[in-house]
Amino acid sequence: MDYIVGDVQGCSDALDRLLATIGFSPSRDHLVVLGDLVNRGPDNVATLERLRGLGDAATCLLGNHDLHLLAVAYGIRAAHADDTLGDVLASPQRDAWIAWLRERRLAVHAHGWLMVHAGVVPSWDLAQTLALAGEVEAHLRSDDLHDFLAVMYGNEPSRWNDALAGADRLRFVINVLTRIRFVRPDGTLELKVKEAARHAPEGLVPWFEAPGRRTQGVPIAFGHWSTLGLVNRPDLLALDTGCVWGGPLTAVRVDGGRREVVQVACEQAQRPRR
Repeated sequence: MDYIVGDVQGCSDALDRLLATIGFSPSRDHLVVLGDLVNRGPDNVATLERLRGLGDAATCLLGNHDLHLLAVAYGIRAAHADDTLGDVLASPQRDAWIAWLRERRLAVHAHGWLMVHAGVVPSWDLAQTLALAGEVEAHLRSDDLHDFLAVMYGNEPSRWNDALAGADRLRFVINVLTRIRFVRPDGTLELKVKEAARHAPEGLVPWFEAPGRRTQGVPIAFGHWSTLGLVNRPDLLALDTGCVWGGPLTAVRVDGGRREVVQVACEQAQRPRR
């Protein structure tokens, strides 16, 4: 059986309950976790141990919080006041966890679904999305990781151009795959607005409602947008249901044309959304 799971964010108890609820068997089943494996929750190391321990039965994508952990670990960024990354950074296996995260993916196409952490810019098709994700993945695994992380942050450029190169190209790809929520009708990114889709400021649309989106017709699953909540459409799954904010942790079974939503409560103390 094939399952897709939303943002875990260090809520290892909820992850364990979810796997128990679905009767997950690494010898039979496969799991894709849509990024933000760590941060804001209480048990990041336990979460990583559980996911790594599933071996090839789990595919874990990288989200913005996972990239933030890499930046903090490499001294590129200071930890935020509300980060909960200390257990990973102080772990005797810190280097091993960082190395493992560097090998994770930013986008995969499997079980009939394109899966990313945040979304896809309207001008990309499936093949281009996977190819651009692969470019960033190669840098994450390379010897130039420190220099790459140093230029990763920023909101510009805000619009895709096939001629983009160097840091601008990589930054744009990361912003799309791990941060996108709203765009303007012409595909320009708006990365500061975090409200639910129904509260979209004038002139902005959710990325998946953008006119002329070239991935239209490709089923896409994503997380990241906790204020959006669960979206369960034939062609779209939004699975960040805010576990770390007091909502449930959500999995969806997607094999063989079957669709089954499974949710478990998260005992993480509810926190204000940021």
